[in-house]
Amino acid sequence: MADLADTADPAGAVPSAARGGPGRRTALIASVGAVVVTAVAVVGALGLGGGAEEGPGTPSRAGSVVPVTRATLTERTQVDGRLGYGTEMPLPVRATGTVTWLPEQGATVRRGGALLRVDDRPVVLLYGRLPMYRDLGLTATTDTTDTTGTTGSESTEAAGSGADGERAAPTEPPAPTELTGMDVLQFETNLAALGHTGFTVDETFTAKTAQAVERWQKSLGLPETGTVGIGDVVYSTGRVRIGRPGVRLGGAAGENTLTYTGTARKVVVDASAADAAWAVRGTGVRVRLPDGKTVKGEVASVGKQAAAPEGGGEGDPEQGGATVPVTVTLRDQKSVGRWESGPVTVEYVGREAEDVLAVPVAALVALAEGGHGLETEQGRFVAVRTGLFADGQVEVSGPAVREGMKVRIPE
Repeated sequence: MADLADTADPAGAVPSAARGGPGRRTALIASVGAVVVTAVAVVGALGLGGGAEEGPGTPSRAGSVVPVTRATLTERTQVDGRLGYGTEMPLPVRATGTVTWLPEQGATVRRGGALLRVDDRPVVLLYGRLPMYRDLGLTATTDTTDTTGTTGSESTEAAGSGADGERAAPTEPPAPTELTGMDVLQFETNLAALGHTGFTVDETFTAKTAQAVERWQKSLGLPETGTVGIGDVVYSTGRVRIGRPGVRLGGAAGENTLTYTGTARKVVVDASAADAAWAVRGTGVRVRLPDGKTVKGEVASVGKQAAAPEGGGEGDPEQGGATVPVTVTLRDQKSVGRWESGPVTVEYVGREAEDVLAVPVAALVALAEGGHGLETEQGRFVAVRTGLFADGQVEVSGPAVREGMKVRIPE
């Protein structure tokens, strides 16, 4: 050791004999061994170890593990709609004269209630589908001419003077003609529903019907004529909700005097004509109200005429193309609460995949060779085919995929 120290140069450099000796080779071998160990550690961390299972002492990879399940996936699509009472229609008012009273907009009128007053006479709402097209009452016979050509008055005078000059008893007035028809049946049904009975509800307007009409007219403060004028009533299929008036007080009554809607709230959707296959009468949907609450609905009608969107031509992709109106009724009106109008969202079922294998969408990974795959609990990757995406789940299939298989959701 003393000799070696004596041969060192003044700067302290290691002699050439020392640099090339056994000590240098030992240091190099140690360095190479460290590099090999480091490379193995990197390969293991990258999961490139040929698919070998992780040892019990290896820490678990990040992310949760979930099983592949069998389920039915349902694709739901949302479209915008408008809550309201439907399109306002004009009431078929046949009364003539001056409008002397109008109800408030939004008021509900039931059978027997006054829709408006014309010349201070009420126009009453009754239920039915057949419009009022004639006066209803007992019609007297006006033709009193006999077969000999003698008028009724001449015949009466002749009958009043006998051969001896004595005056004969006057003849009986002609019996009135009873009207018949479905409009009579419809009116008598309403009259009985309002509590004015005493007649047979049928298609014949009899004297007993006229007596019931007189009692009804008395309850309305009208002259008791026993005859119902063509402008005295308006028929509707049910209760009505008053819309915007077409005239002011003091104006002339007419067919555009007053508008109305039904009393049930409904939703109208302008559905894409190219994607309206879901809109079939009777189809169930869900409606999300302005407050976020969801209620059940049902497709009631689908328009047969497509309309171009506002501001664009038919088929304009920027405007969504042509649309058709779809009306959705709400089964439980109480569930709608206080809302009478406003924007809503209609959700309907699009496609459905029954009894398929599914995993959370987050479990899918993109493979380097293309497509999608799943990472098993052991760290292997298997390729899968994807199907329907719905409710955060995705349909998967492939030879390596089975129900209950554990797959990893990476963080």
